[in-house]
Amino acid sequence: MQNYSLLAAFIPTFLLVSATPGMCMTLAMTLGMSIGVRRTLWMMLGELTGVALVAVASAMGVAALMLQHPQLFQGLKYLGGAYLIWVGINMWRTHTDMGAVLPLADVRPHTLISQGFVTAIANPKGWAFMISLLPPFIDRDMAMAPQLTALVGIILVTEFSCLLTYASGGKGLRLFLSRGNNVRWMNRISAVLMITVGLWLAID
Repeated sequence: MQNYSLLAAFIPTFLLVSATPGMCMTLAMTLGMSIGVRRTLWMMLGELTGVALVAVASAMGVAALMLQHPQLFQGLKYLGGAYLIWVGINMWRTHTDMGAVLPLADVRPHTLISQGFVTAIANPKGWAFMISLLPPFIDRDMAMAPQLTALVGIILVTEFSCLLTYASGGKGLRLFLSRGNNVRWMNRISAVLMITVGLWLAID
């Protein structure tokens, strides 16, 4: 059974939160601008998997333990941040043509999936937010599994819609810049955004 009034209240709440610019949305916009929306879908797959994991773990109480031991996050945060910074540096140095924004190895599906996954699960604010957001929308008098399934479904649909919007905006910016043959500037804007996400992930 479901408490539909709680679900109805959860939808606009999470929509507002998900649409707020953050690491994952910035990454989606950056990749949309540099490699296009179609290939960015692989990153979205990893990010959505990470978000689902964070949501389920938060609801089950695992995240509370992890937040009490922040050192568990540090290695993953630093590794993920360093990787994104490295990608950004390569993007800054590349300014030959529209297809050479990222080295070929960096746009393989499994690499993009891992990028999205690491960015999603290595963000302590994401964990803290899920811990604070989910409990008020769970009816303790009803079965947990159906409620959690519905909430995670809403989260994934909302998150995907926002990621797609940000990535499409990045693609539009890319097309705008390409009209003036300003590939170098496009690469550098992408690089700065990617390095920003990496630093954000590592030091936040």
